[in-house]
Amino acid sequence: MTDLKIAWATHEAAKFACENFHYSKSLPAGKLVKIGAWEDGKFIGVVIFSRGANSRIGSPYGLTQKECCELTRVALTKHKSFVSEILAKSIKFLKEQSPNIELIVSYADTEQHHHGGIYQATNWIYAGKTDGEHYFIINGKKTHPKSIHSKYGKGSQRIDWIRKNVDPNAQKYITTGKHKYLMPLNKKIRKKILPLSKPYPKK
Repeated sequence: MTDLKIAWATHEAAKFACENFHYSKSLPAGKLVKIGAWEDGKFIGVVIFSRGANSRIGSPYGLTQKECCELTRVALTKHKSFVSEILAKSIKFLKEQSPNIELIVSYADTEQHHHGGIYQATNWIYAGKTDGEHYFIINGKKTHPKSIHSKYGKGSQRIDWIRKNVDPNAQKYITTGKHKYLMPLNKKIRKKILPLSKPYPKK
């Protein structure tokens, strides 16, 4: 029997897990809730919740930013426990530490061929697919317009500006969208969002 322990993770541990165990190879920006997982005393990775990239994340459900968060990373190395168990225990831990959180939002990236199996296994509500996002391909790398703006300032998010000033071969790129999943943390919000439920997407 494996002893699975869930507790706070340090910034260093979270950064290491994201850079080594997650396809994005990066720790998300902004304020994060970093929850670590250990099996038989060995660190196996992190589950990270954050305010997400969208400041109005809770608005569609009548919630403020303090009442809604995003599950932004599940970064795990080889482990014996089910991912669904690690995730369920991390959510329970989050609920105990942040009792004001009523809803968790998460996305499965179709560009990574993810359909959200981990959310389906833990009974999240599927709310459909998001529209594709606009990116730029700069020097061969997919770059978010926000990153360009923070680096070069106002007016830099136009393809003509980027071609003139950064990379003459830059291209516009639109992603295929993401599957959106919702996890209500109380009966009231569950009742409210249940009508949004759609059939789970298949692999």
